Amino acid sequence: MSAATLFRPAAEGRRTIVAAALLATYLQAAAISLPNAALLHIQGSLSMADDEAGWIFSAYIAASLVTMPMARWLAGRFGQKAVFQLSLVVFAIGLVLATLATTSLQFVAARILQGGASGPIAPLALAILLDMVPAPRHPRISLAWTVTLVLGIVSGPSLGGWVCEEYGWPAVFHFSLLLAGFSLLAMTLSLPETRAGQVPPLDLFGLATFSLGIIGLQILLDRGERVEWFLSIESRVEAAASALGFALYLVHLLTSRAHFLDKALFRDRNFVLSTVLFFGFGFVLLPTMALTSPMLDELLGYPADTTGLMAAPRGIALVGALILTLRAPARIDARLLVLGGIALVVYATWRMLGYSPGMDWRPVVVAGALQGAGLGILMPALTRTAFSTLDPALRPEGTVLFNLSRLYGSTIGIALVQTFFHQNTQAMHLALAKSLVPGRAGAHVADEVSGPGLAALNHLVTGQAAFVGILGQFKLVMIVMLIVAPLALFLRRPRPAG
Repeated sequence: MSAATLFRPAAEGRRTIVAAALLATYLQAAAISLPNAALLHIQGSLSMADDEAGWIFSAYIAASLVTMPMARWLAGRFGQKAVFQLSLVVFAIGLVLATLATTSLQFVAARILQGGASGPIAPLALAILLDMVPAPRHPRISLAWTVTLVLGIVSGPSLGGWVCEEYGWPAVFHFSLLLAGFSLLAMTLSLPETRAGQVPPLDLFGLATFSLGIIGLQILLDRGERVEWFLSIESRVEAAASALGFALYLVHLLTSRAHFLDKALFRDRNFVLSTVLFFGFGFVLLPTMALTSPMLDELLGYPADTTGLMAAPRGIALVGALILTLRAPARIDARLLVLGGIALVVYATWRMLGYSPGMDWRPVVVAGALQGAGLGILMPALTRTAFSTLDPALRPEGTVLFNLSRLYGSTIGIALVQTFFHQNTQAMHLALAKSLVPGRAGAHVADEVSGPGLAALNHLVTGQAAFVGILGQFKLVMIVMLIVAPLALFLRRPRPAG
């Protein structure tokens, strides 16, 4: 019996703690995508280039990837309540710094601070929730935590778009600051301090080398296009750092007895295959948001609140499908749900390839809702296949790796789609501009107009090129899902672990 169980607060205090923990979970998840619908306003205020926009998302996620695996050790070493409070305080500081930023670099630095603080919040919130309720209610509270987490991710664009359009983009972070303050106050007044009887070990070397590999790769993908890839010393240094980090971690994994990812995890076929498929899930989840909002804002001219509203059906369908799948009878083969979810995601993404500059809101809403439903089926189905055959002793570390795979998929996916988007846009712009030659109607128009007219013509060509570039990235997202999809055929039928 844990210390939290022995010293469980009164019923009213428990309700306050549960509400605060769920609110903090929602807040750190929503913060990933809250700036999404307000992206155009943020770029304009901070003179942020298009190729820097992806840093708003990838910086937050990459920072959380580093701190999330440390949550259990930090809680055991310094106390669950203290670490949770400190995380919320640092998160709030990051929110304040984001509103005070005057340059893109300052804003990205604030996002890194927010992401680093958010890493421990979700796992510690779940641990607090499990300590606050009796064991028979653990499945119910775990379901509430999962739904809250997903709801935060998918509702961020809708909420952020409405707040931005009504009150300006800094209000998005002011709103988050109020929620963070309420959660911090509730935890400070109601949550008893708990500390593990034995501090769990921390494989600092393994975590550091693995993080070096991931961060080096992330910066390379984010910065490569701007500095002309390996023609620059910067890209070569980043690539070398990433390769060194992964190489050292691989050697450490093969030669050390203790590390933060147990080698036994990789001997469970269902867990390994489900983790790779969950990476593909992450590759679709956030990159689709990162592509859709700029398309609606910049190319189709929708205001921020309408952009957020058009993202709502995707989130509603995702959460609804997730709840229904979680409540599906255990006798239903989860492998069928995995295959069905993948098929629906691929079909919905294929429909996105039919977007055009002349369309109305219907294709975006329909394709988004279908994709959301597929992702909502896929998430709990993959979780069931991953952990149903895994040794219960490996589940804490397995949970960390499984969730990290989703975050890795999202951050690497955002970096890749941003990189290929700009490359494809430039190539398409060049191809379209070549058509403006004598003998073409566009060329005759160009001869008759002066500077403003030529600028308008160039803007039109750039918009068409950008739209084609976005469609190319939807195709990339679909291809990644098609590549990992055959792995579902090799899953074993889920059954209870020994």
